Amino acid sequence: MLYASSAMIARPVPATDGPNLDRDRILPHGWLDVAFQVLLFAAYYGIYSVVRGFAEVNGTIAFANSRSIISIERTLHIFVEPQIQAWAMHSHVLMDIASWLYLNAQTTVTIAALFYIYIWHNDRFYEIRNMLAIAMAIALVVYTVFPSAPPRFMPEWGFVDSVAAFTGVHVSHSSASMSALVNPYAAMPSMHIAFSMLISGQLIRVVRHRVLKVAWALYPLLIAFVIIVTANHFILDAVFGAVTAGISAALALRLANLGPFAWRLTAASASASARS
Repeated sequence: MLYASSAMIARPVPATDGPNLDRDRILPHGWLDVAFQVLLFAAYYGIYSVVRGFAEVNGTIAFANSRSIISIERTLHIFVEPQIQAWAMHSHVLMDIASWLYLNAQTTVTIAALFYIYIWHNDRFYEIRNMLAIAMAIALVVYTVFPSAPPRFMPEWGFVDSVAAFTGVHVSHSSASMSALVNPYAAMPSMHIAFSMLISGQLIRVVRHRVLKVAWALYPLLIAFVIIVTANHFILDAVFGAVTAGISAALALRLANLGPFAWRLTAASASASARS
């Protein structure tokens, strides 16, 4: 028995049981791929911001389009945004939380979600990155074709700019239009909704706990509540934000069939796809 035990201890470990550096390291494809993905997404968002900011928009047309949105919502009996905001404003804490979420959730949650997917579910990262890029491209087209003013610029309908009250920075549509990176007439579609739906859709698929799945399923509804009570979007803005997310997801999956080098933009994933 002692001899057998010694033999078992002394037996060399097969090479296949040794550490797998590709599996065990934190970054799936190393620092170069991380840097490439960060620069690529920064380029996407930078182009999106610059094009949106420099788009020549007639304020008169934008306000006319927003009044058309109100008219459609009234016809459909869904123009309830002023009542929702009036109800929410009874709670100062609720409005502060909503204003904070409007300012921060899209950036922090999106970046954190992308980081999580890249590290722990890397095979899905390129898919969601492409979906977000397509969504931004669609939004730029709509902003140019159908500019619209946010409800906060229309106090005559009972709207209050709660974000301005929260930050203490009051920006009118006339002063905002002077900034190269800000387009005050980019309310339709709501990219807060588009981003929240795309991110939540991916995370629902990868998280295991049911509570987390439910939480991510409710996340777009939370964002919809936030953009309405802060008077930054109409209900129809949210609806078309959801439509933008759906179209972006469908196009990204369709374009993925073009091949890894044509669409994924990463040599590491391309070689992995070729091996599979």
